[in-house]
Amino acid sequence: MADLREVADLLWGSGGSRVADAVFRRWTQGFVFSEDEPTALEQFEGGPCAVIVPVQAFLLKNALFGSENINWKECSEDERRLLLCHGLCEILEKAQPPHASSLCLVRWAKGKEQLPGEDDEQDQGAPNSAPSTRGPSSAAHTDDPSSDEITFERFHNLIHRECVANPSELRAAVTELVPDLMGNFGVLLFLYSLILTKGIENIKNETEDPNIPLIDPTYGHGSQSLINLLLTGQAVSNVWDGEKECSGMRLFGMREQATIGFLTLMESFRLCQVGSFLKSPQVPIWVLGSETHLTIFFTKELSVVASESPTEHARRVFKSFDPEDNGFILDSMLEDLMKTLDLFADPEYVNIMKTKLDPEGLGLILLGPFILEFFPEQEVNIPESFTVYHYNGLRHSCPKEKVSYTEGTAMVMGFHEAGLSTDDTPVKSCLQTKWPYLELLWSTARAPSLN
Repeated sequence: MADLREVADLLWGSGGSRVADAVFRRWTQGFVFSEDEPTALEQFEGGPCAVIVPVQAFLLKNALFGSENINWKECSEDERRLLLCHGLCEILEKAQPPHASSLCLVRWAKGKEQLPGEDDEQDQGAPNSAPSTRGPSSAAHTDDPSSDEITFERFHNLIHRECVANPSELRAAVTELVPDLMGNFGVLLFLYSLILTKGIENIKNETEDPNIPLIDPTYGHGSQSLINLLLTGQAVSNVWDGEKECSGMRLFGMREQATIGFLTLMESFRLCQVGSFLKSPQVPIWVLGSETHLTIFFTKELSVVASESPTEHARRVFKSFDPEDNGFILDSMLEDLMKTLDLFADPEYVNIMKTKLDPEGLGLILLGPFILEFFPEQEVNIPESFTVYHYNGLRHSCPKEKVSYTEGTAMVMGFHEAGLSTDDTPVKSCLQTKWPYLELLWSTARAPSLN
């Protein structure tokens, strides 16, 4: 029980019992499928997108690129539950520390499955009482009062942790748990399972400030650390590659290429810079972040996430020599940089390059001239146009208030081709942080919303 209290403090802040009822209630929903799109999860209120959207991304990954041969547009109830199960398990397995001997699941404690709101005598353990959160199945959200009647405190009194030894046991346990995960508290049950699988101390060590809760206690939004944990298994607070040093502090970002990508509107405002590990994921699925919400952009065109190009690799390595992101390095670092990139680095040749790249003798090597000298723009084998989709789990943000995938056509142009401007929307601004000359044509009258 103590570890669940620690999870609560980590998520909601110490003294979590003071979490506003309205904030906690927004998180009391399950993984519920839309009535209008077989594989799309629905979000009822703001906040839990930090969990629902990454789960949706992994669900799509398995539907589009998995081995199950499931038709993602016309799948059965059993098939979409299977996709959900596989996505949840994949996230938990990514979060498991390398030398951990088990994975954790949080579920309703046996003997405490009575309906909420029953009198104290029934709370003592009525023999045939039903679990409260097997409420809505995958069909539609219902206004079941049970989610209102289970308070923050009572929720933590009704749950307990279990451990499984390996991925096969995990899949069996999650399959059994799917009805609860699709019920009113499914998102929280999974989130608590993830925190315990990763380990409370591991999360505290990875976040920049362990005293800041993973869920904002005022507005209920998930932090970047929480989003990163769901997407990559790392609870780091930043979206850049590797480490950076700022005022003597080491700040950590992504360690390796992500399976699912992440782009943020904040980069278009120059408030941050997403690294190539998140911008260029293994599959063409990106979580898009606005100021307050998460959505998904995806395509079935695998060529848009081809292996990291030599130019991208060179930019990433250059930035590792420039941890403060100044856009330049000292000329004394040039030889080591060239050696790291397996370039010819004879001292005499390095001196020639110093003179060429720094003709004014300032002692600085700029990123742009370095890339142009050694890694001139290479042809990118991306189709002239390809079909794309956008997902938003909030009904009121979707066309006709139906949660379904919005289809469109993307065109990635070169600098000299950029002339046509199809729109100027937040979705496009967000995507242009990866493809500067991207144009989009959507099948709907209005472009999809990031909020």
